[in-house]
Amino acid sequence: MATTDTETAHSVREATGSSAWRLVASLLAQADVKLDGTRAWDMRVHDARVPERLLALGNLGLGEAYMDGQWDCDRLDEFFARVLRARLDEQIDPARLVFHALKARLMNRQTARRAWRVGQQHYDLGNAFYEAMLDRRMTYTCGYWSGGATTLDEAQEAKLDLICRKLGLEPGMRLLDIGCGWGSLMRFAAERYGVSCVGVTVSKEQAALGAERCKGLPVEFRLQDYRALDERFDRVASVGMFEHVGSKNHRTYMEVAHRCLADGGLFLLHTIGKNRRDTTPDPWIDKYIFPNGELPAISQIADASGGLFVAEDLHNFGADYDRTLMAWHANFEAAWPHFEAQLGQRFYRMWRYYLLSCAGAFRVRDIQLWQWVFSKKGLLGGYRRPDLR
Repeated sequence: MATTDTETAHSVREATGSSAWRLVASLLAQADVKLDGTRAWDMRVHDARVPERLLALGNLGLGEAYMDGQWDCDRLDEFFARVLRARLDEQIDPARLVFHALKARLMNRQTARRAWRVGQQHYDLGNAFYEAMLDRRMTYTCGYWSGGATTLDEAQEAKLDLICRKLGLEPGMRLLDIGCGWGSLMRFAAERYGVSCVGVTVSKEQAALGAERCKGLPVEFRLQDYRALDERFDRVASVGMFEHVGSKNHRTYMEVAHRCLADGGLFLLHTIGKNRRDTTPDPWIDKYIFPNGELPAISQIADASGGLFVAEDLHNFGADYDRTLMAWHANFEAAWPHFEAQLGQRFYRMWRYYLLSCAGAFRVRDIQLWQWVFSKKGLLGGYRRPDLR
């Protein structure tokens, strides 16, 4: 027999006296969040099992409960901003997640064979879906708003131009883009700076549409793992791909970039990063959004590049990712009626949770966005970062 709304409400009211409910309520109070509160960032609980799922599985349980429709929140972004600012995630350490943590630390989850999984699960969702959510160039990385951009299109073009200027691109150069996505950087660099480009991706959907969008330009897409690269380029860029490499492969990745970069060339690495190296991937993000992903810490990038590169420049504009994610979310919500029948309500809640939880994390600087510029031996006279207009 189906449970009625009245019965559900009654079970939730009964649960308010349970030890799990009291514990979760006291934790959330530290972040000024209430269970069944009325403010935009409060949780509205529809199922009495939510506190137990949260305590048993942390963010994995919280996210799955949201996907299952067991709780709601009008402003998930602000909910997560408050929870992360109060570091409540550090106060819940479910024993059932020990295996996930051990696996992340001991196993190489980003081998050449496993590297294709993220392309199949995440990036091959369908080009039409990403065309609706992203900017007109389909740039699926942080936009640069700090220079005065007012729209998503402007922020992404500003970011692409900033990369090209940091690399000092000039007509006739060859650019390698490791993890090229739909080719937004390569197309921009070919059109505006007169360079030829080669890009690699593990997504069939990205390679197919990217090649179509770059038709007539000196741009080549290759469906291959980065480890197979072995040819020289004047410049190398990697924008939003290093998060999929994994700490056990960081050195290998840097060795690939090193052997592909011409002497005197520059390598730009654009990546999300974490504040501490001794943490494991978020289990919900790992299961539902970016399988086998792992954010690097600054010290890990320094270790991996040591002896291969000189770090010429490091630029953090992680706060701009909050605004980028909120713009993606607005586009996603506006386009959802066109995809609802195809993807379903559970996907809708999953994707909303992904975009808004990440926006909250960047808002309170729990995670960062870095652009590194490397040279092989150090530029004589030093590197000059271009104007951040």
